Amino acid sequence: MPDLDLILDRARLDALRHGAVVVETRPAVFRVTGSGALTCLQGLLTSDLLAPGDGALLYGAMLTPKGAIVTDAWVFTRGDAVTLVVPCEGRAAALEIFGRTLPPRLARAEDLTGEVQVAWLLGDRGFQVLAKSGIGAPESAGRTHEVGMGDGSVTVALAPETAPFAACLVGPASALEPLVARLVAAGARPGDDRDHQAARILAGWPALGAEIDERTLPQEVRYDELGGVSYTKGCYTGQETVARLHFRGHTNRELRGLWWRSDEPESSNGGSRSVLSGEREVGSVRSRLAVDGRAIGLAVLRREVDPGAEVIAGGRRATVVALPFRGDELDA
Repeated sequence: MPDLDLILDRARLDALRHGAVVVETRPAVFRVTGSGALTCLQGLLTSDLLAPGDGALLYGAMLTPKGAIVTDAWVFTRGDAVTLVVPCEGRAAALEIFGRTLPPRLARAEDLTGEVQVAWLLGDRGFQVLAKSGIGAPESAGRTHEVGMGDGSVTVALAPETAPFAACLVGPASALEPLVARLVAAGARPGDDRDHQAARILAGWPALGAEIDERTLPQEVRYDELGGVSYTKGCYTGQETVARLHFRGHTNRELRGLWWRSDEPESSNGGSRSVLSGEREVGSVRSRLAVDGRAIGLAVLRREVDPGAEVIAGGRRATVVALPFRGDELDA
């Protein structure tokens, strides 16, 4: 589960915002192969896997029939093989969906968790560091590039503009480690999961187990802004609810940012994760990042609580802000 409350020092924050940080993780990884792999996954994921063509990086989710997010995923397409990077919290659910829905003659899912790792390149200088490393990169954002061949190949992908990372590398540890070393030699600072989580909070990006729970609908957590849902592709599980909200209605709650000032005292409900507007509970704090006494966070709030509103969040007065964060909320 993501760390819901993070404290960073100023140097780490500056590296994330103005430098480059590389973080190695071991999420759940699946490779779906077969002549029908793309077509079958097109019917399971909210994003359009076919429109971008081969060699694409996409973000999306698998849903329940009622439209709630089961797990999100980063999706890499390459020929008849599709690689999905899924949060560890979503591994069991993804396995169950693949086992229940993929016809064996058309598509087979292989669980590569523990064998394949991911290195995330974070920070404003991530692309420059990747270029300086000489590893090689795709021609544009949202595209992938293969380094090496066979079982030792690593996929290098440039992130879409909204993503909380600049690039990512996916491959077996034996092939990934030398490339990570080249990124460090080119100027990237080695980081850990705290950097990874801080980057997603700064980008206003939801995480499974934090902003996303078993009742969350894609539009409640900014999937429209993140490019995580298509309204022009064919049918997929949960599409009816997603489309109805988009074309005929609206969500009752939305993901928003919170900004706490360093001089705000705690109120009588200090330690709570609830968000109060007056005496009415309007949502909950899901993730929080603090630096030098200042803090920002992500909260799921009633949609009528607009940016600019003053609330009591987690026991302290806070201002509701639009996402993503501007970047100066944590400055002294």
